[in-house]
Amino acid sequence: MPDAPDSELRQRLKSAIWYTVGKIVDEECVQLGSNATPQYIAALTELVYTQAVTLATDIEAFARHASRKVVSTDDILMMCRRNDGLKEVLSEFVEDLESQKKEQKNSGKGLR
Repeated sequence: MPDAPDSELRQRLKSAIWYTVGKIVDEECVQLGSNATPQYIAALTELVYTQAVTLATDIEAFARHASRKVVSTDDILMMCRRNDGLKEVLSEFVEDLESQKKEQKNSGKGLR
């Protein structure tokens, strides 16, 4: 069964998403003073999982189109090109990460 490890990994991912979605829904229900059914949480989990798979497939396609085997931040930013707010937040995040890497390199060189 060559698909067994892949199937197990997918099930573990779905379980993690289910747990996280359940926690978020519980927090929102407490704030709103309402209840959510397990069916609602399961449906929302399937929606999130399906969206994540679609995003991952598209991002991998962007990397392949650029003749790369590894996904880069440019692929992620390309994926959110139609969502200006998300693209802005992610761009700032990437810039912060890059500046932190530069600071770490510079501080490492100063110690030598």
